[in-house]
Amino acid sequence: MTVPEIMAELAALEDPKARAVNEKHGDDHGVNLGKLRAIAKRLKTQQELARELWDTGDSAARLLALLICRPKAFERDELDAMLRAARIPKVQDWLVNYVVKKSPHAEDLRLAWFADPDPVVGSAGWALTTERVAKRPAGLDLAGLLDTIEAEMKQAPDRLQWAQNHCLAQIGIEHPEHRARAIDIGERLEVLKDYPTPPNCTSPFAPGWIAEIVRRQEQK
Repeated sequence: MTVPEIMAELAALEDPKARAVNEKHGDDHGVNLGKLRAIAKRLKTQQELARELWDTGDSAARLLALLICRPKAFERDELDAMLRAARIPKVQDWLVNYVVKKSPHAEDLRLAWFADPDPVVGSAGWALTTERVAKRPAGLDLAGLLDTIEAEMKQAPDRLQWAQNHCLAQIGIEHPEHRARAIDIGERLEVLKDYPTPPNCTSPFAPGWIAEIVRRQEQK
């Protein structure tokens, strides 16, 4: 399929109700993600097509691009440029989780983004750091991360705050020696304490999040 043909198919899938829901989360498309994944399954992996779809700047097309690309085929500077252009939350989330985390440049980009003054870029650095906290913590200064979270999270912009809060919870969950301090920071800062959480879902409020996941782990 050509890019115009794909764009026409995506336009035909536009659903005003889906767009209204997505817009509440800062996203700007109205395509059902299940239907988007079905297109990706049909197209299979096509790196050059993925690049062309990304270059359209359309969010639905970019999400599709992230599903059909080869994560390891992107150069470091290419991924950096993509991240800086990915201002839509879902696009950034998929780029980080589906592509950057699988890239050989992930650690280099983590360090660069973590220190970036742009809070949206910084949130990607924190997301990659949270991945290391959970899976490859060796070499990380966990106490130093808690220092930064304690000093910055309360006043951080929304997306950076969310990413730092996730890191706080992950430190508390995965590292018992830091658990009491992580819970204490969460309780004092009260970030996301009143976040509306559906029944049977875990609250993003770090102390409750830590307690619930640890409880589940201990029951296994």
